[in-house]
Amino acid sequence: MKSFRITLVAISLFLASCATNVFTGERTLKPVANEQIFPAAYAQYDEFLSENKVVTGTAESQMIKTVGGKIKTAAQRWLNAIGHPEYLDGYAWEYNLVQDDQVNAWCMPGGKIVFYTGILPICQDETGVAIVMGHEVAHALANHGGQRMRAGQLQALGQVGVAVAGSGRSQSTQQILNQAYGLGSTTLGILPFSRSHENEADKIGLYLAAIAGYNPEEGARLWQRMKANSGGQAPPEFLSTHPSPDTRIANLRDLAPKAKAEARKYGVTSFK
Repeated sequence: MKSFRITLVAISLFLASCATNVFTGERTLKPVANEQIFPAAYAQYDEFLSENKVVTGTAESQMIKTVGGKIKTAAQRWLNAIGHPEYLDGYAWEYNLVQDDQVNAWCMPGGKIVFYTGILPICQDETGVAIVMGHEVAHALANHGGQRMRAGQLQALGQVGVAVAGSGRSQSTQQILNQAYGLGSTTLGILPFSRSHENEADKIGLYLAAIAGYNPEEGARLWQRMKANSGGQAPPEFLSTHPSPDTRIANLRDLAPKAKAEARKYGVTSFK
C-alpha cells in the first residue's frame, strides 16, 4: 500500500510538471523556475571565471562576444515573432573565451556563456562559432538545466518507491531492486531525456544561427570535424547522453534547409 501511494504521488508530480516548449510547441517536463536557478548559476559562473584564465583583448575573444550578441538578437527576434517578447527577462548575457585545451563550450541558465580555446580550431571560423553558440544558447532558452533538475527530483522519488516496495525483503533482494531501478531509470529515462535535449538544442540552435545570418549547412560539417577529432572514442548511443556523431550529422544535414526557410521569414536570404 505504501508503494502504491508513492507511485500515485510520483504520477501526480509528473503530470503537474508538464510545460510547453515555446520554440517547438511540444510538451516537455516543466523546469525548475528561473528565479530559483539564475542566482546560483550567475554565482557559479563568476566563481569559474575567477579560477580560470579569461582571454581578453584578442580577435578571438572579440569574435565570441560578437557572435554571442548576434545569436541573442536572433533569439529575441524569434521570440517577438511567436508572441513571447518577455521571455528573456532576467537573462544576464555574458560571453567569455577561456584558455583551455578542452574541446568544449557551454551556456549556463540565464545566458552566461564560455568557449574554451580548444574548440576554436574545430569551429575554424565565425560561422562555426555561431553553430556552437546557437546550440549552447538553445540549451538555456529551452530550460534544459531546469528540466534536468526536475527529472532528478522525479528519479529520486522513484528510488524512494523502490525502497518502500522492497521493505521486508532480504538485503540482497533490496540491492538487486535498487540496482535494477538505477540502471533502468538511467538507461531508459535520463539518458534518452538528455539525448532529446541535444537534438532539440541542435534544431533550435541551427535556426538561431540561420536567423543571425550564418549558414546552417555548416552544422553538419562542424560535426564531421568533431567526429574526426574524437577518433571514434564514444560509447554506444543508448549509453550516452548525446546522440552519436553520425546521427547528429544526418539530423543537422536534414535541418539545414528548414533553418534557411525559417530565416527567410525574418528577411535573411544570404548567409555567412
